[in-house]
Amino acid sequence: MRVTVLGCGLVGHAIAADLATRGRFMVTAVDREVGRLARVAGLERVRTEVANLANAGELARVVADADLVVGAVPGFMGWATVQRALELGKPVVDISFFPEDPFSLDELARSRGLPAFVDCGVAPGCSNLLAGWATRRLDTVERFVCYVGGLPVVRTWPWEYKAPFSPADVLEEYTRPARFVERGTLVTKPALTDPELVEFEGVGSLEAFNTDGLRSLLRTLAVPDMVEKTLRYPGYLEKVLVLRESGFLSTEPLRFGDTEVTPLALTSRLLLPLWHLGPDDEDVTLMRVVAEGRRGEARVRLRWELFDRYDRASRTASMARTTGYTCTAVVRLWASGRLPQTGVVPLELLGQQEGIAAWILADLAERNVRFEEREELLEGT
Repeated sequence: MRVTVLGCGLVGHAIAADLATRGRFMVTAVDREVGRLARVAGLERVRTEVANLANAGELARVVADADLVVGAVPGFMGWATVQRALELGKPVVDISFFPEDPFSLDELARSRGLPAFVDCGVAPGCSNLLAGWATRRLDTVERFVCYVGGLPVVRTWPWEYKAPFSPADVLEEYTRPARFVERGTLVTKPALTDPELVEFEGVGSLEAFNTDGLRSLLRTLAVPDMVEKTLRYPGYLEKVLVLRESGFLSTEPLRFGDTEVTPLALTSRLLLPLWHLGPDDEDVTLMRVVAEGRRGEARVRLRWELFDRYDRASRTASMARTTGYTCTAVVRLWASGRLPQTGVVPLELLGQQEGIAAWILADLAERNVRFEEREELLEGT
């Protein structure tokens, strides 16, 4: 089967390599920068293409012979890229986490008889999968919470942070309003609100704050209390708040003589060398997912924990592993014929299918991405 991977950055290269070496697909890896293609250029069953994926004609050229397209472009390009791939008659598995509503592409995908599996990363992605699985394992889910973050092992002043994606995509999360559910009501607050300290074994105290991570869960699951929070080292939140409240994350252009620039673009450019996660920068990915509800008369808590590390042998970042290998698991499932859906399909809908969540978690475990699960009865049962 022929798979074209659009975008060969930190995560895209891990997807291409995994599909070629473990999935035995014929892979075409595409990026506009030759340097990004170098990490997969020598692999068997991988060919590389240089293309500007923002150009509709070039995109059509590189996916022409694909049986399936993987979208791993920056978020600001994601929606248009998925739309174009569907228009070209290609099923899509996407990790671009674009800000637009993915269900706005549902009618297009259904009219073509195609699936568009969206948000197929770690969070959103695995978090959605577990949320859907919880609704299958419990009679009712009353509360869902996800804490998640990717962090560098070495904490370097002033930010103590490295971005696994482009700084612009990370900063966009800090300006987009955060949506969550309280007592059955949709609530919207600014991002970075409701900070709290959360303890993780082996790491210690981390800051957690609101970001808009629930995404499709707000539409697909009727859970009365749901929230997702981002994790960072303590002290990080205050620095980002200073940037945001001082106007450095604004998208309103400023004029300097004959030149216009947005503060966000300038901030992103300045942060790029400080936040760049190099191939030898070790990172960790932490996630805690909790679902509480009822099974019969019993009140039950399901809890999953992930603590994943940089892979020194393959020099693959943890965020690339946890995001990329979730994506490739979905590709393999689709290729096996076990995912017959058409339309836009977020992973919580897969989690509600018999055996799918367990299969994906087992596939991740084969790559040493392991979720520890615990189930317990709550008081008041």
